[in-house]
Amino acid sequence: MKTNRHDSKPIDISVQREDGRVILIPVGDWVTDNLASMDKRLREMEAQIGGEEAVFDVRNLGRIDLAGAFVLGRTVRSCSRPHMDFTYIGEHRVAQKLMAEADANSEVCPAPPAPRNLWQLVLIRSGRAVMRALNEGVETAAFLGQLLSTFWRVLTHPRRIRWNAIINVAEEAGVNALPIIALLAFFIGAVVAFLGANLLERFGASLFTVDLVALAVLREFGVMMMALILAGRSNSAFTAHIGAMKMRQEIDAMQVLGMDTFEVLVLPRVIACIIMAPILAFAATMAGLVGGGLVTWAVLDVSPTLFVTRMQENVPLIHFWVGIAKAPVFALAISLIGCRQGLLVEGNVQSLGERTTASVVQALFTVIFIDAVFAMIYLELDW
Repeated sequence: MKTNRHDSKPIDISVQREDGRVILIPVGDWVTDNLASMDKRLREMEAQIGGEEAVFDVRNLGRIDLAGAFVLGRTVRSCSRPHMDFTYIGEHRVAQKLMAEADANSEVCPAPPAPRNLWQLVLIRSGRAVMRALNEGVETAAFLGQLLSTFWRVLTHPRRIRWNAIINVAEEAGVNALPIIALLAFFIGAVVAFLGANLLERFGASLFTVDLVALAVLREFGVMMMALILAGRSNSAFTAHIGAMKMRQEIDAMQVLGMDTFEVLVLPRVIACIIMAPILAFAATMAGLVGGGLVTWAVLDVSPTLFVTRMQENVPLIHFWVGIAKAPVFALAISLIGCRQGLLVEGNVQSLGERTTASVVQALFTVIFIDAVFAMIYLELDW
């Protein structure tokens, strides 16, 4: 026969102080249906008890469920003994067990911090962001050092080089990315030619559009298109692949078998990217020049022969090497960040998504920063 809520005995609680301790005497059925009427009184009692030692007298306690055990325990949560190691007077069939269970699964929420003004919040967040950036830089440098150590060890034992893995990564990250890189570089070259033709024609110097397109594509846009696509496409693929292996505990299994994760997972990807980056940058540069040449032919009536001749006469070959020289450095930074973020993935999908996003953002920022450093170096060298 089920017990109706109206059959529950009304609840009450009284407090006695004896020998420096507080004795709480609950009576009635402390079940969910009866608790609402006691909430205000219990909270007032909680404030009065403070840090005193608490004891429960359960001799007159009726039925109790987990909700009742929780609110009773909450009443003395600030008592002097941590973790609610209660002392009881009398015996009860379930009270002690339920109150211990409620305490074990309850967390005390800290008091909300005092409100700060807008400028304080801006400074705090800015400081935390700077510290995170510095920590990421230090940890990435340490990761690079470990990679170089592994590379030297493999270089002294050439048989340990995993050529199959390198070729596979070169195909996936390099060859398969070639069409999109070439297409984007083609349109970038066309856009630069359109802008140059429109601007320079006003000054009667439309022929200098050829010089503008050649310099922009050879020095910057060709290699930057390669780096940006590599950072957005291949970098995220590295993080997702290694992160998925981390989630499936494949990396743990590799370590148990005595395999070096740097040698197996990181080094082949870095080597493949460094090998493929100059090739992709060259393809992007050629595609950009073709796009610019077609636009100058259509808009300015500059034939392809005149375009090539003008470029050979006025644009030194050093500009081509200035652009291509940046490609391996970009590839090293991109692949390094992608592999590191993949190894930092934890055992859940949220972590995988966060690390993949962080990988792409860091790679793009690093590419632009390295390009700025190269620009300052070339400026000092007068290249």
